Amino acid sequence: MSSTVLESNSSPVPQRADSSAENELDGLPLPRRYAAVAAILGAIVLVVLDGAIANVALPSIAQQLHAAPADAVWIVTAYQLAIVMFLLPASAVGERLGYRRVFTAGIALFTVASVLCALAPSLPWLVAARCLQGLGSAAVMPLGLALLRFTYPRRLLGQAIAWNALTVAGASAAGPAVGAALLSVASWPWLFAVNLPVGALVLAACAGLPNPPGTGRRLDIASIALNALMFAAFVLGSDWLPSFPWYGAALLAVSAVSLVLLVRREMPKAAPLIPLDLLRVPSFRISVIASVCCFTGQMIGYVSLPFYFQHELGLGVAATGLLMTPWPLAVMVAAPLSARMARRGVPTAWLCAIGGACLSLGLALCAAWPVHGDPWLPMVIFTSLTGLGFGFFQTPNNQNMLLAAPKERSGAAGGAQGTARLTGQTLGSLSIGLLFALLPSVSAVHWGLALGAVAALAAAAVSLLRSRTGVDNAQRE
Repeated sequence: MSSTVLESNSSPVPQRADSSAENELDGLPLPRRYAAVAAILGAIVLVVLDGAIANVALPSIAQQLHAAPADAVWIVTAYQLAIVMFLLPASAVGERLGYRRVFTAGIALFTVASVLCALAPSLPWLVAARCLQGLGSAAVMPLGLALLRFTYPRRLLGQAIAWNALTVAGASAAGPAVGAALLSVASWPWLFAVNLPVGALVLAACAGLPNPPGTGRRLDIASIALNALMFAAFVLGSDWLPSFPWYGAALLAVSAVSLVLLVRREMPKAAPLIPLDLLRVPSFRISVIASVCCFTGQMIGYVSLPFYFQHELGLGVAATGLLMTPWPLAVMVAAPLSARMARRGVPTAWLCAIGGACLSLGLALCAAWPVHGDPWLPMVIFTSLTGLGFGFFQTPNNQNMLLAAPKERSGAAGGAQGTARLTGQTLGSLSIGLLFALLPSVSAVHWGLALGAVAALAAAAVSLLRSRTGVDNAQRE
C-alpha cells in the first residue's frame, strides 16, 4: 500500500495557462527530479550545517572581535530568532509568489549574508548579518518541504521526507566536526565564506525545481508584525525567565496577547498566516501536537545528557561528544526504514507511537541507570534507542502532516511543521532551565530526563489518537 491522503476538503490547485502545473501534480520525471532533490537537500545542508558549526566558533569569534562571551551568544540567538519569527510569513509569501521563487530567493539571501558574516569587522555587524542568514533559512526550511511534495510522486513522498530527515540529522551530527576542522586550518570568517561556492552550486541546481504557480493572495503586514512579535517575545521570554523572572514573565504575557490578537485577526480568512484552517483537520492537528511533545522531549534530552555525562559520570568533552553521536546516527538509520514501512502499509499512527515510546524508554533508562561501572555500553545503547525512536517518529509524522493539507497549502504545512519543532525545542529548553534554577544540578538532570521521557510518551499517546479516531485511515489506500 502506498501512503496517500484524502483531500476532500481541499480546493483545486491554481492552474497556469500551460500544462506544466498539471504535469507537476504527481512529481517530476526522473532526470529533472534528481536536480530538484539536489537543490532542496543541498540548501538544507547549507542552512543546518551553518547553524551547527557557528556554535563551535563562538570562543574564537568573541576573542577576535573583543566581545564578552555573553554577548557572543547573540551570534547563535539572532540566527534562531530570525528563523522562528519569519517561518510562517515566509511560508505565506511562498504560497503567494510561488514556492520556487521564494525558496531560491532564500538561498540567495543566505549566501549573500554569509559573505557579510565573513567580512564582519565587529560583533553588531556579525549579529545583523546572522539575522539576514536566519531570514534566508526561514524561507528554505518550510518551502523545501513543500517543494518535495511537488518533486516526488505521492507514493514516494514518505521516502522523500525520510531523505530530508536523514540530511538534517547528518548535517547536525557533522556540524561540530566540520567547524573544528575548518578552525584548525583557517580563521573563523572562513566558516561563513565557504558558503559562497556551495550556495552558488545550490542556486544553479534550483533551475530544476518544480514551479507550481502562486496564489497571488494579498499579504497582511499587520498579521506578519504580530506573528514576529509573538514569537520574538516567546523565545526571549523563555530564555530570560530563569535569570530575570519578571522580565521573562512580561515578555511571555506580551507573546500571549499577540497570539490572541493574531488569531482573532486571522480567524475569518480562508488561508490564514497561522494555519488555523489546517488545524481544523483532525489528522493535521494531532500531528502538530505530537510533534511539539516529541521535540520537547528531544530538546530536554539533548541539553540534559551532556551534563549527565560530564558532571555525574565524570567524562570529558570528547567522550561526551562520542556518546551523543549515536543519537543522530540512529536517526539516519530509522528515518528511511520508517518510510519504507509506511509505504508497505504500516499505519503512520503506530509508527509514531512506537517511535515516541522508544524515545521515552531511552531517556527513562538514562535517568534511572545506576551510576557505577563502565557507562559506555549502556549509554551507547540508550542514546541509540533515543535516536531510533526519534527517527521512527519524525518521518511518518511529517509525512502525515504534509499529506493532511491540501496541496496548495503545502507551504503552510511546512511552516507549521517548523513552528511545531521550534515551539517544542523552546519548551524543552525552558523546562530544563527551570529545573536547573530550582534544583541541584544532579537532581535537575535526572528530573529533566524523566520529564523528557514523559513528553516523548505523550507524543506516542497523542499519535495513537489518529488510529482511534480513524483519521489515520486516510493515509492508506
